[in-house]
Amino acid sequence: MSRWSVLGSGVAGLCVATLLAERGEKVEVITRSDVRAASHWAGGMLAPWCEAESAPPQVIEWGQHSAAWWAKRIEGVTQHGTLVVAPPRDSRELTRFASLTHNHQWVVPGEVEPALENRFARGLFFAAEAHLDPRQALRQLAQRLRQADVPFHPGAPGGQIIDCRGIHAVAAQPALRAVRGEMLILHAPELHLSRPLRLLHPRFPCYLVPRADGIFMLGATMVESHDSSPISARAMMELLSAAWSLHPALAEARVLESGTGLRPAYRHNLPEVRYENGVFSLNGLYRHGFLLAPLMAEQLMQQLTQEVIHAD
Repeated sequence: MSRWSVLGSGVAGLCVATLLAERGEKVEVITRSDVRAASHWAGGMLAPWCEAESAPPQVIEWGQHSAAWWAKRIEGVTQHGTLVVAPPRDSRELTRFASLTHNHQWVVPGEVEPALENRFARGLFFAAEAHLDPRQALRQLAQRLRQADVPFHPGAPGGQIIDCRGIHAVAAQPALRAVRGEMLILHAPELHLSRPLRLLHPRFPCYLVPRADGIFMLGATMVESHDSSPISARAMMELLSAAWSLHPALAEARVLESGTGLRPAYRHNLPEVRYENGVFSLNGLYRHGFLLAPLMAEQLMQQLTQEVIHAD
């Protein structure tokens, strides 16, 4: 049995620690209360087929396994699909999106999501996709680990290091860059949605993800920047304008929270498992943290096994 020190308690670190614990390895999670992972601000969409519009093909292939991985370990994975719509003036965006993706069908949005009745003439329905509440998912993984006697602490690592710190590892991995994402948490109890909605727009596409008790996550911008300051007025206005386009009830929503996360990315926007200078790392999840972290953690487990065999 080896002893492992996982740096970081975001989605990558907790997925890695979970698989190590499941394999009977001795593991600790090194975390700091003053550092918040980008996954705290995630939308939680497990939507590999939608991502084909702009992501490399590996994202679609790898992401198809994520919903089952999460459903095996946490409660709250909802597989009601994803609905993609566009205002009439941007209907060409919907046609373009359809041409770049697959595993969808054309629908009348109001027939899939009654709250959208008479608002959009057509939409794309990705029935096989799922979503979860990221914060609940992270809490549940952490709770499972603590129940398995995995310690969480801010002290020095006592085992072989696996660095899962996201953008906070940039000093050790200068190839990482930050992609700023801004989001809002809204409360609109009169609006009832069963699945994530994606609104297409040539300048500021957005998504709205339902959570419990009338709570919605509205996101998210993508800005090449290491600036982690609060959300800009422009981003907030564009997001709220897009929300109103989805449903007028959102004009009366209460803004409970705004946030900014710095997504870690490599040049090609794909995550990597690396081994450099005696340290393993899993990083570069970009905007696909909950979608790709499970499979990347599995790949890391395979690499760890190979390294141990090679060392023997």
